[in-house]
Amino acid sequence: MQTEAIRQTKKNNLSVNLLLILIIIALAIIPLFIAKDAEFGGADGQAEEAIAEINADYEPWFSPIFEPKSGEIESLLFALQAAIGAGIIGYGLGYLKGRRKKEDEKSA
Repeated sequence: MQTEAIRQTKKNNLSVNLLLILIIIALAIIPLFIAKDAEFGGADGQAEEAIAEINADYEPWFSPIFEPKSGEIESLLFALQAAIGAGIIGYGLGYLKGRRKKEDEKSA
């Protein structure tokens, strides 16, 4: 009886995971079709434009410590930063889940 319930739970988990993956893929792709000719700019550029509109004489009081030589390197560093952050979050969640599973096994 328990093995059947476990199989059903795993099947339900797989279905939910696949559905979530499809939703994430759709959320990433749909905007590309909706806004075909849109310019994908960053928040930095928009902030710079807004500041220039408000005060044309504004001079930045801070400059970057390191500025990549090309946009590709900048994108690479940004993606690397995101990957490292995702890895840390994934490790933390996995650790917490493993700890909870171990506690559940001890109490059973």
